[in-house]
Amino acid sequence: MKKRRSFSREFKREAAGMVLDQGFSYRDVCRQLDLGETGLRRWVEQLQFERNGGVPKSEALTDAH
Repeated sequence: MKKRRSFSREFKREAAGMVLDQGFSYRDVCRQLDLGETGLRRWVEQLQFERNGGVPKSEALTDAH
């Protein structure tokens, strides 16, 4: 069984930003950063939500909250 890794909010924000701001595909970011696609998709959705003014239920990825 694989040990669950934890990532800083800065890492999550940068990974999500690669998809949202730099035009990388999910597959490319996952391969480059050795990530699972499900987690990356969650981070991208959360970052979009926060950028649109949403308040996250868990730890925010952006500094605005």
